Amino acid sequence: MEHRLKLPVDDVSFIHAGDIIYIDGLVFTARDLAHKRMMEEEPPFNMKGNAIYHCGPIARKEGERWKIIAAGPTTSRRMEPYEHEVIKRYGVKIIIGKGGMGENTARACKEHGAIYAVFTGGAAVLAASKIKRVVDIAWQELGMADAMWVFEVENFGPMVVSIDSMGNNLMEDIRKKAIERVERE
Repeated sequence: MEHRLKLPVDDVSFIHAGDIIYIDGLVFTARDLAHKRMMEEEPPFNMKGNAIYHCGPIARKEGERWKIIAAGPTTSRRMEPYEHEVIKRYGVKIIIGKGGMGENTARACKEHGAIYAVFTGGAAVLAASKIKRVVDIAWQELGMADAMWVFEVENFGPMVVSIDSMGNNLMEDIRKKAIERVERE
């Protein structure tokens, strides 16, 4: 099933693992260093009902504005130690990245009504084309890739929901089936 979401959202329970989503609204980038910092201090934005994107964008300053050149996903598994707490503390409803997440994130999605969606790796220019503007940047001292960027996006996707708000984990299910198949053969 395909869904088009306008952020912020309160409820994502109607979205299931394997569904395709597109989003409009605010997306906050956060990689390893930003996640670690969110454990120590609150970010200067209200992320409730919005999306965190595991992304280290490449940007160019044009006058007073930023232009995003590339904004592909980074490997999400690195954020696994933090994501449960980030979802709980900040009310994020959608986590976006690539490569899947683990048990703690699946548990957080179930406990706090969130989802994890996968954006295609290698599609950095496509992702950048969906960013209407840079709204804000925090923690720039972490560097361009690790700062928290706030993007206003339109028709951002397609993304495949890997973990739904019931805790179903599509990538983990596929991995288990592959292992079972190998063991049978």
